[in-house]
Amino acid sequence: MSLFWRIFLLNAAVLTAATALLLLGPVTVSTPVLLTEALILTAGLATLLVANAALLRIGLTPLARLARAMTTIDLLRPGPRPMVAGHGEIADLIKTFNTMLDRLETERATSSARALSAQEAERRRISQELHDEIGQSLTAVLLELKRVADQAPAPLRTELHQVQEATRDSLDEIRRIARRLRPGVLEELGLASALKALTTEIPAHSRIIARRQLDTDLPPLGEEAELVVYRVAQESLTNTVRHAHAQRLDLTLRRSPTGVELRIRDDGLGLQGAPEGSGIRGMRERALLIGAELTLCPSPEGGTEVRLTVPTRSGSN
Repeated sequence: MSLFWRIFLLNAAVLTAATALLLLGPVTVSTPVLLTEALILTAGLATLLVANAALLRIGLTPLARLARAMTTIDLLRPGPRPMVAGHGEIADLIKTFNTMLDRLETERATSSARALSAQEAERRRISQELHDEIGQSLTAVLLELKRVADQAPAPLRTELHQVQEATRDSLDEIRRIARRLRPGVLEELGLASALKALTTEIPAHSRIIARRQLDTDLPPLGEEAELVVYRVAQESLTNTVRHAHAQRLDLTLRRSPTGVELRIRDDGLGLQGAPEGSGIRGMRERALLIGAELTLCPSPEGGTEVRLTVPTRSGSN
């Protein structure tokens, strides 16, 4: 039965009951209306309205639940689908909405995978250009500065040495940026070594004491999953250094019952109800690509805890 006919029949039943009470009951209406008759009619009308409202509430409750789901759904945080309830058009509407969510999540995952793949390729290209072209050019400048400084008079030699040191610092910074763009250590030495390198590259001026605990008996992860873990850790450390005003940071990578868990805690300012920026949403998109679960919550130290749980095909084996 369609929604129109269900509502129509509910109202028709209520009006039919009211008409039957007026025709068959002892109640009469005088002219002018007596106070007792007015009170009885008012009570009857109130009863009819309450009964009609209750019946409509029962019939439209599934629609209210669906409306709440529509306003709170987030494709980056997959959750349970609205329960299919009701009959006819309402049940069909909920089923259609759930099917639409499945399709949207699949399409978003596919488009995100393409976008992130293109982003990694662009990072690799820029890193290669920084290392091969700009790095080699600065290296040549350093060698030329050294040659000129060796032949220059003493007063000028000191200034050339200062320029040489500044150039060397710039070269080191370019190499550091290139390593962050393309984690070569991840490809060459593995995930644990790459995470160690991340913690050692925290700038000294941040005065953050980084501690790490990395299990050695981790289940095998694919290249894509390892890259996601690395990028989530990288983004978390960057946010801590830039925004948290923390003094201590703990990075843990350990085996979990279903796979691998990455956990990063700091004792900084915490989330403070701030809206999620592009960095956090990027972490969520990466987590969805490999079926991982990303959680951000207050840490026991008062700062922020980022937890990424990556499932493996073999589970805990």
